[in-house]
Amino acid sequence: MNYLPRDFIETQEGLIFAVVDDTIEDGKVLGFLRYGPNGKLTTNAANALLGESFPVYLHHSTRLDADVHAVPITCIRKHHQPRVRVREIMSNPTGDAIEGKFRRMLKLLTEEGLPADIFGVTGSLLIGRQGHGSDVDVVVYGRERFFQALAKVKALVKVGLLDELDEPAWRDAYDRRGCHLSFEEYLWHERRKGSMGLIEGTKFDLALIVEEAKLADQAIWHKADLAVIKAMVLDDTRAFDQPARYAINHAKIGEVLSFTQTYAGQAKTGETIEAAGKLELSNDGRKRLVVGSSREAPGEFIRVT
Repeated sequence: MNYLPRDFIETQEGLIFAVVDDTIEDGKVLGFLRYGPNGKLTTNAANALLGESFPVYLHHSTRLDADVHAVPITCIRKHHQPRVRVREIMSNPTGDAIEGKFRRMLKLLTEEGLPADIFGVTGSLLIGRQGHGSDVDVVVYGRERFFQALAKVKALVKVGLLDELDEPAWRDAYDRRGCHLSFEEYLWHERRKGSMGLIEGTKFDLALIVEEAKLADQAIWHKADLAVIKAMVLDDTRAFDQPARYAINHAKIGEVLSFTQTYAGQAKTGETIEAAGKLELSNDGRKRLVVGSSREAPGEFIRVT
C-alpha cells in the first residue's frame, strides 16, 4: 500500500491525519492530525491533543531531525484515497452541494480533454465532512498533467465557465493561511499561479501529487539556525511538489524547500527570491533552507524580489 501526500489516514480512535510524506519510517506513516473527535483542529490544538491523550502518534524523525505526527501502519483503520473518493462521488450522486460543484468542475475539465482518472479530492471532501463553506480541494496526479490542468483552468476562467477569486474570497484564503507575507504580496504571488478559482461561488484549488519513484535521500539532516537569504532560482521543475523545491545559486545553500502549500509554485527559474526559514545541514556536507516548520510557518516565507 502506497501512502501519498494529501491522502488521509484514520486511526482506530477516529483521529484523521493528512499524509505529508511518502516515506515510511519505523513502520509509521508521517502525517499531521487534521480532525479529532470533535472536528477540525488547528496546529496548536492538534499538538495539544496528541501530547495529552495520544502520545503514541508523536514521533521524532531522525531523517528530518524533527518532531512530527506519525501513525503506525498497524493502527490505521481506514486509508482515504483521493482518486477512490472521486469515483464514489461520480458514481453515486447525492444532493450535497459541494459534491455537485465538484462533479460539474470535473465535467468541464474532462470536456477539455483531460482524463478523469488523473484527479482526486482531498480535505473535508475526501472524508465526507464538507459543509456549506467548504472548499473543493483538487489533486492532480503527474507533473505534466498538473500543468495541463492549470492551463485548462485558466482557459475556463477566461471564457467565464470558472471564475477568478473575488476580493472576499482572496481575503478569506489569506486569513486561513495566516502567512508571513502582506496581503498584497500574497495576492501577487497567488494570482499568477492560477491554481485557485471559484466554481459557482465556491473556492477550489489544484495541488500536484507526484507518483513516480524517487531516489531516497540517504543523508541525515540536522537543523541549525534561522536564516534569511537572497538567491536566484536555477530550477523550478519541482516548485509544486510536496515539499516544493527550488534549486538556487547561493554560495553555500543548494536549495530551498517548502513544506507549506502557501509557497508551492512561488517562484520561477531566473527570478530572485528572498527566503526565511531554518537552515539544515546534512552529514554529507550539503546545506538547505527549509520553510514551513508548521502549516502557518510564522516568520518563514518565500517571495520574489
